[in-house]
Amino acid sequence: MALVSMKQMLLGALEGGYAVGQFNLNNLEFTQAILQAAQEERAPVILGVSEAYIPYMGGLPCIVGMVKSLIDHYGVTVPVALHLDHGSTYELCLRALHAGFTSVMIDASHHSLEHNIDVTQRVTQAAHALGATVEAELGRITGREDDLVVDEAEGMYAVPDECARLVRETGIDCLAPALGSVHGPYRGQPKLGFERMGVIQRMTGVPLVLHGGSGLPDEEIRQAISLGTCKINVNTDNQMACTAAIRAYLNERPDAYDPRNYLIPAREAIKTSVIAKMRLFGSSGQAGEQAKQVN
Repeated sequence: MALVSMKQMLLGALEGGYAVGQFNLNNLEFTQAILQAAQEERAPVILGVSEAYIPYMGGLPCIVGMVKSLIDHYGVTVPVALHLDHGSTYELCLRALHAGFTSVMIDASHHSLEHNIDVTQRVTQAAHALGATVEAELGRITGREDDLVVDEAEGMYAVPDECARLVRETGIDCLAPALGSVHGPYRGQPKLGFERMGVIQRMTGVPLVLHGGSGLPDEEIRQAISLGTCKINVNTDNQMACTAAIRAYLNERPDAYDPRNYLIPAREAIKTSVIAKMRLFGSSGQAGEQAKQVN
């Protein structure tokens, strides 16, 4: 199946009361594991690529080529979107779109609302002309985003009226409002703003995105989905599963040197982690209906 945008994925999830997982690509094994998990679970999936990983993975065209080749190699038939995560500029979003990404996130949340609206509007116009989708962010999500660190004291919940204005004036397809989630491991018990989440979804009418989906209690994930969260981003849990599998293998076999011997168990650990999230989010088994919607 060819890469698709997130539009029908997320609208289907909003209507069906589940969420589609965005799982970040960190290398070849992550890409293999996520695609294999999606196909086995018959789940639509979003492959996320953060800006810092673009040079590490050989550039945007290389990433697109790898994803398309693996889709063909594994005979993947479920809907797959390739999404730029936290794109910092209009220019980067355009480069990703022209390279073959089917969705982009423009993150101007650290700028004024007016600047956020202006750049997001321009990205949305370009993306929609190419049949791609756009995600934007409002407020500040605490934790670490690549090389940006936001302390809890600096975290800012998104304001519902501002969210409604951003959606109305830009035409974005989904919104990531800052409501207490963090990037990276949680320190202490997270406190998500569920009441405000529901208000924002009702005021905007668009699918909401939850960043920092790793480490959240299952009941909070389910509550967020019930309030219109249709895309949940996961990376740290998969990275930790990968690293734990490699560490365990090498601790037991200190003389091992062939990377395949420890990367294959790592790939399986990532796949197991992804499958668990797909089942929690309710996206397992939804690919049949999603495929009908995108055709």
